Amino acid sequence: MKLMRRLVLLVVLAVLAYPAWLAFRVWDQSHDDEVQSADAIVVLGAAQYNGEPSPVLKARLDQATYLWNEGLADAVIVTGGKQEGDRYTEAEASHIYLEEQGVLAENIFEEEEGSTTLESLQRVREIADEHGIDSLLLVSDPLHSERIKRMANDLGFEEAYASPASYVSLNRSRETKFKEIVREVGSLIVYEILKR
Repeated sequence: MKLMRRLVLLVVLAVLAYPAWLAFRVWDQSHDDEVQSADAIVVLGAAQYNGEPSPVLKARLDQATYLWNEGLADAVIVTGGKQEGDRYTEAEASHIYLEEQGVLAENIFEEEEGSTTLESLQRVREIADEHGIDSLLLVSDPLHSERIKRMANDLGFEEAYASPASYVSLNRSRETKFKEIVREVGSLIVYEILKR
């Protein structure tokens, strides 16, 4: 009986330790800006309003513009479909914004079908195969970086780096950040289970 209680305790500790370890990975990766040369910059989609990027999407696009202006990639892939009733996809709104910032239209590829991170990155894989793209510089929320890097690596990209957008101007609260970490840990656990 004593042995059984110890085994149960060990299992419970292991179950609790894994999410804690993931939370550490998510937090640690969110502070690591891996600015590197790559074949393409990939901007993960976020809300847009009638063709205008939301503040979150604009922050991501501004980071992509910075990376582009630094000459770190020859292409930019923008992602994201649209909600019912929308006139523009997230990818279209991103494309328009990047062109206004001086990114050449012929260097922008659109992934317009994804409604989840995984769907978007699976379609990015197809676009990459069509254009000989092997390495990515991924742009999204800081706390999203760990998950998108894992997914890109699992999709077979030779190299996947994360260069997260800065949300200093959005002034996110500690409570918001905590909720985002919990959501990311949950999403990572679900992803790890479903990919097996």
